[in-house]
Amino acid sequence: FGFNHAEAIRSFRAAQKLDPNCAMCFWGEALATGPNINVTAKGKAIMSPEEQVVAFKALENAGFHVSPHDNGMSAYQRLREEPFEMLLTDIVMPEMDGIELARRASELDPDIKIMFITGFAAVALNSDSEAPKNAKVLAKPVHLRELVSEVNKMLAA
Repeated sequence: FGFNHAEAIRSFRAAQKLDPNCAMCFWGEALATGPNINVTAKGKAIMSPEEQVVAFKALENAGFHVSPHDNGMSAYQRLREEPFEMLLTDIVMPEMDGIELARRASELDPDIKIMFITGFAAVALNSDSEAPKNAKVLAKPVHLRELVSEVNKMLAA
């Protein structure tokens, strides 16, 4: 027997959109993701450097200006130099985590839109976290079409 993790995750996420209060939908995604949360179909860590390039390219092809950074501190320095409409970040990063980066970005520009892509969605959604309350969270793994679509939606709002 086989289990299609990616399809199960997509199904539970679709159910979450239909009923955001459905605990079973979130539990089902967690069960389907399980130890695979940071592993792709090829057995690599989610968003390996090669996959980051593909994600950045997808956003650029959709017409977005992308400024990639490999750590939170360098991203923060760039935000201090130039205004951006949106911050798209992971939560777990070296030098400064994504929640702290988002908090500081909001201090620099209260209107900046913030989106996390993370394998730790529960941390970002936790009411005790210092993540900006208006931030959007996409749970890994995320399909490139979904990423581009969600970025478009957030910027259009």
